[in-house]
Amino acid sequence: MSGLLDLLNSPMGKQLISGVASQTGQPENKTADVLSMAMPLLLGAMKKNASSPQGADGLLSALSSKHDGGILDNLGGLFGGGVDQNVIKDGEGILGHVFGNKQANVENALSQKSGLDAGSVAQILKIAAPLVMAYLGKQKAQGDVKDANGLNTLLGSMLGGQPDQNRSLITTLLDADGDGSVLDDVAGMVMGGNKKKGGLGGMLSGLFGK
Repeated sequence: MSGLLDLLNSPMGKQLISGVASQTGQPENKTADVLSMAMPLLLGAMKKNASSPQGADGLLSALSSKHDGGILDNLGGLFGGGVDQNVIKDGEGILGHVFGNKQANVENALSQKSGLDAGSVAQILKIAAPLVMAYLGKQKAQGDVKDANGLNTLLGSMLGGQPDQNRSLITTLLDADGDGSVLDDVAGMVMGGNKKKGGLGGMLSGLFGK
């Protein structure tokens, strides 16, 4: 099963980065930076949500229907005339479901790490979310995943095997300190430590609950 960063380094990934950059008016290198952080973050959040039976059932259902991966078969068409508003609205819905009322904090964290303003990060996330779901849907179909255990294995494999420069990010996303909260680890990554000392770390901690 392909890891998420394999996608970004593939021809499809290059097309994806170029398309998102042109849609948001941001440089491709900055867009790639945001996507390389945001896509594992989205998957990490989905993995957290899928740890409950209801969350896993909901995700499996979405990946079997609306998010089966078909959107990836025509990225040229997706980005050709600008991304369809339905795709962006879909992305808003996914982000709201995955991040809840902490979405703005996530966008601010990625903004500080990437150097892009939070509004541009938000736009990138809205486009990236349906594409991450689509990629996950394709991987689910290829792996013939039918239950929660298979889904969690798939998500774990997609988050694993990352290049060295991304490994620390992935480690934090998978709850490096074992406390059950993914986002306070991300806050530590973004702010360079002191994740339990209030500030951004305090705002982000508990995003997925303890």
